[in-house]
Amino acid sequence: MKIAIGSDHAGFALKEDIKSYLAKKRIPFRDFGTFSLVPCDYPFYAKKAAKAVSSGACKRGILICGSGIGMNMAANKVKKIRAVVCESPATAKLSRRHNDSNVLCLGSRVVSKEKAFKIIDAWLKTPFEGGRHLRRVRALG
Repeated sequence: MKIAIGSDHAGFALKEDIKSYLAKKRIPFRDFGTFSLVPCDYPFYAKKAAKAVSSGACKRGILICGSGIGMNMAANKVKKIRAVVCESPATAKLSRRHNDSNVLCLGSRVVSKEKAFKIIDAWLKTPFEGGRHLRRVRALG
């Protein structure tokens, strides 16, 4: 499962930590930027990574900015994307079980590196339940 990953300048350091974490777990990823701490605009990177998920080039995506909210808003503008902001492993699990989320957004100013890893683990390991939830996901478009 290849993961699209992206951030703005506020999420850059956490993105780099997440890349190392994914590499240790042998989870392939593609980095869509940004590649430095130079201030930049999050929608550009969110849309690039989300389009990779939407097209099928990547199975899922992880986006990081200061709050996770801006990345979430930008990613959800892309067709077939169901992006969520999660601040706990419990919300990450629910987003997968009930909503079949395919992009996880994290806030570098909201969650620690260790908590981000726990959220990512929960999100990657949790399957979509389908059933009654499938009808609702399909209604999203």
